[in-house]
Amino acid sequence: MSKHQWFKDLSGIITEGILVIDEPLNKYTMTKLGGAADVLAIPGTIEETKAIVRYAHENDIPLLLLGNGSNMVVRDGGVRGIVLHLSKLDAIRVDGNRIHAEAGALIIDVSKRATEESLTGFEFACGIPGSIGGAMAMNAGAYGGEVKDIILQCTVLTKSGELLVLSKDELELGYRKSIIATEGYYVLSADFELMKGDLKEIQAKVADLTFQRESKQPLEFPSAGSVFKRPPGYFAGKLIQDCGLQGKGCGGAEVSTKHAGFIINKNSATASDYIATINMVKSEVKKKFDVDLELEVKIVGEE
Repeated sequence: MSKHQWFKDLSGIITEGILVIDEPLNKYTMTKLGGAADVLAIPGTIEETKAIVRYAHENDIPLLLLGNGSNMVVRDGGVRGIVLHLSKLDAIRVDGNRIHAEAGALIIDVSKRATEESLTGFEFACGIPGSIGGAMAMNAGAYGGEVKDIILQCTVLTKSGELLVLSKDELELGYRKSIIATEGYYVLSADFELMKGDLKEIQAKVADLTFQRESKQPLEFPSAGSVFKRPPGYFAGKLIQDCGLQGKGCGGAEVSTKHAGFIINKNSATASDYIATINMVKSEVKKKFDVDLELEVKIVGEE
């Protein structure tokens, strides 16, 4: 089947969402990089999401889940198949000391809501630029906190469209990993359990973490955030800095002079520029320190 047939078939499924053919993905990624998706599907409901996943599975069509695009580099050739974008599934509900958030909700917005409700435990996420779905898949964390600390359960779809509710233990959360990522599940929602706290103390902690982030990270340029995982016994940014790589790069991509762990789209970079810069950094760190840097970002799509 052609992408035009997929588009036609999905048009009968998606009535509350959005469907676009040959849609450039640089509009949806934090790096502002990436070619077009054959078909981009933005479901308006959970039922539409289930139907898209089942349709892709039954017809053997590649299906890529794109969250907030903060931890993904899409190659210049774009993505074959269907790209599923859950930005319309962004509801956040509070019930006592629990928060229910749909996959497309931004983790920053959930952290803000927790603060408004005087709930403590979510402060670490006040500056993480991703969706709840992506945060669950990689057990997102910062400033000594991580999703693992506060998650109660997560509702996912399997590749065949089966609904599962996974407990904290069943999620197998570790450093930047989960069963969601290893099994290729699609997150629909997550439930977090927090504690009542003092509003002023929570606001003070959020203000401090926000200041730390804004003063240390190159937020003025498009980037995929922290590019590499922390190698055992080291800090990726320190290794890169000690290689003298800040300010260096390929084409329009560059290792940030503000934070060596970030690669920025400084001057109309292509995805090829960005990936070449990643490979250059990995090579130099290996050469100087004999450390293999492992990617925290995911690289997808065609050359």
